[in-house]
Amino acid sequence: KMVDPTLAEMGKNLNEAMKMLEDNQRKVEEEDEKKYARKDIPGPLQGSGQDMVSILQLVQNLMHGEEEEETSQAYRLQNVGEQGHMALLGHSLAAYISVLDRERLRKLTTRILSDTTLWLCRLFRYENGSAYYHEDDREGLLKICRLVIHTRYEDYTIEGFNVLYAKQPVIYISSAARTGLGQALCNQLGLPLSCMCRVPCNTMFGSQHQMDVALLDRVIKDDVESGKLPLLLVANAGTPGAGHTDKLGRLKELCEQYNMWLHVEGVNLATLALGYVSSSVLAATKCDSMTLTLGSWLGLPAVPAVTLYRHEDPSLSLAAGLTSSQPVEKLRALPLWLSLQYLGHDGIVERIKHASQLSQRLLENLKNLDFIKTSVEDELSSPVVVFKFFREYSNRDQTSHASQASTIQHPIISNERHVYDTFNQWLGEQLAQLVPASGVDVVELEDEGTCVRFSPLMTAAVLGTEIQDVDQLVDCLKMKIPVLTSTLQLREEFEQEVRRTVGLLYLEDFSWPGLGVVRYNYHSDGKNDDKQEKELEKINTELLKKLNELESDLTFSLGPEFGGQKNCVYIGMVTEDLDVSELVETIAATGKEIEENSRLLENMTEVVRKGIQEAQLQLQKANEERLLEEGLLRQIPVVGSVLNWFSPFQASPKGRTFNLTAGSLESTESTYVSKAQGTGTTPPPTPTSSLAKQRLPGQKIFKRSLRGSDAFSETSSVSHCDDLEKMDQRHPTLSPGQEQGPLETEKREEQEVAQATKTDIQSDKSPRDCTKVEEQESQR
Repeated sequence: KMVDPTLAEMGKNLNEAMKMLEDNQRKVEEEDEKKYARKDIPGPLQGSGQDMVSILQLVQNLMHGEEEEETSQAYRLQNVGEQGHMALLGHSLAAYISVLDRERLRKLTTRILSDTTLWLCRLFRYENGSAYYHEDDREGLLKICRLVIHTRYEDYTIEGFNVLYAKQPVIYISSAARTGLGQALCNQLGLPLSCMCRVPCNTMFGSQHQMDVALLDRVIKDDVESGKLPLLLVANAGTPGAGHTDKLGRLKELCEQYNMWLHVEGVNLATLALGYVSSSVLAATKCDSMTLTLGSWLGLPAVPAVTLYRHEDPSLSLAAGLTSSQPVEKLRALPLWLSLQYLGHDGIVERIKHASQLSQRLLENLKNLDFIKTSVEDELSSPVVVFKFFREYSNRDQTSHASQASTIQHPIISNERHVYDTFNQWLGEQLAQLVPASGVDVVELEDEGTCVRFSPLMTAAVLGTEIQDVDQLVDCLKMKIPVLTSTLQLREEFEQEVRRTVGLLYLEDFSWPGLGVVRYNYHSDGKNDDKQEKELEKINTELLKKLNELESDLTFSLGPEFGGQKNCVYIGMVTEDLDVSELVETIAATGKEIEENSRLLENMTEVVRKGIQEAQLQLQKANEERLLEEGLLRQIPVVGSVLNWFSPFQASPKGRTFNLTAGSLESTESTYVSKAQGTGTTPPPTPTSSLAKQRLPGQKIFKRSLRGSDAFSETSSVSHCDDLEKMDQRHPTLSPGQEQGPLETEKREEQEVAQATKTDIQSDKSPRDCTKVEEQESQR
């Protein structure tokens, strides 16, 4: 159709105008977006994004930080190894494989899952089992509990909690199980805590960490008679604390008797891959399910834990969540699938065997050490070694100790328990700090208290622990045992010395690993408690500073950051050559000196004020006396000057000086007579320890000088020999018949003294001083 040229021109102009308007609007919107990005979007997201190098640099800075805060973390990163890289590669491949088409993804995940399950069942002697791979090591047990609930309660899917209310389920766990396991299961399952029963361990016979089977049998019978349903029993093949294994054979028979499910977990399950397996651990292959933590055993980062189980109904397994129809969830096994192929059977066995050999090496060395008590169930194959410092009493000590314990049994036993727990806590921390590659840690056991644990199956593969690390650990332990024994022996002597010393207060703090805690008592004079507390804090803080300035091997501190006593001095570990008497006397003398100095400064203002008032009174009195003595006429300005010219008045100058040391006013007559200002009263001597002056040359403070022992240092012996040589040169040996008379000997000694005095005077005078002396002589 023909278009009117006017309309066409108008439409063209309209399009151009709209285009210009739209372009302007687009520019405004882009500028607004840029302004918004600059203000509200974080820095890394601004612009068109970051390059790969910058992002990886940021990740590296976040991993390591600007400074290496903990060397142990850096050490772990260095020991990931190639097998660790395979596990990390598995996570990346799992994300890449998940984008495949559904059919190809299903075939691949089925192959990976079936291969990994078959390999694990063969490696750990668990035939005809299925596997569930999970990130949280407690999740496998949780899904097993749901499986058992679906199995024992047929109407659970329809009725839900109603069937549980009608017949309450009971889950049995050992009292030696890991902390919080029962509560976590009840929270996730929606069950009350009354459904969880903790079974005590043996207290009379057998291991102290094994479940009491006879008591468990009685508890199950009582629950059945009360209408409850025994559901599941959680046993340990290596308790989390001491690494002990329950009587799995008898527990399996008990579970079959009451139709219960038996689940086993623990570090000792790793030994199932070895050629020789103890019978106690081998019984775990007959259980209904077990959880394996291969990541820590083999040093594989970010690999899932595995729960192996036997069950015939796949529908119930699907309902419990043990199996999934989603192919992506089956890719959890991919990192483990790659790592197992990389290590192979020999590599897997070698790592577990190496950890067991490390434990045996440490156990053999601990048997030869005094004051070390081990807690090992099976010494031939236990991969966990638990030991503690414990000092055995002699026969006489045992008799006195037993008599004391019979009279005051509970306080003495509890106090000793606290002291040993504190010492073992300190020992474990010291060993972990000195030998970080050993991986030792501190564990709290219910019956044995605080112990040091060495579990290489959980740490050796990650930390790269070797035989030489175990030997270094034993050497450090040998160095720490004498310190522990000497400190333990001297604690009582230190307490007695402090209690009999005036001005010191002994405080009992069983949580302090050291010689003891002492406080210098401030002698109060009716002051309020707040001011007295501040002065006490000031004195003890200054006392701690003075003690740390001494050249000694002791450590003085304010104690622990939390839970310690206030305004006290904490003394650390000591050696056997410590002189406790000198230490206590020095603390008391230093505290007294600080108190006297603080009292002097505190009373200085009051003393000066009273002295000024007294001086004003005395000056006023002196002016009145001068008026009476001179007369009234001498006070008139003109008459007094004329009278003084005809008859001068001679008056002796009378002044006063204020002695800060004595705190009194004194006359200045002695100053005008002697034309020199006196020092006044000499201050009292600084209190010092009398024992500190008896040290040998080169001997540190607070050390006893024991003859015939290592107390004499090389410095003292060398200086003693030099002194003998000087004495021989000064007094040569006389030949027979060449003895000196008393008069000759006296004259010779006088000459030596005069010569020595002359030498000292000449050495003290500088050339400038000698010149001054000559000028004075010439003027005279």
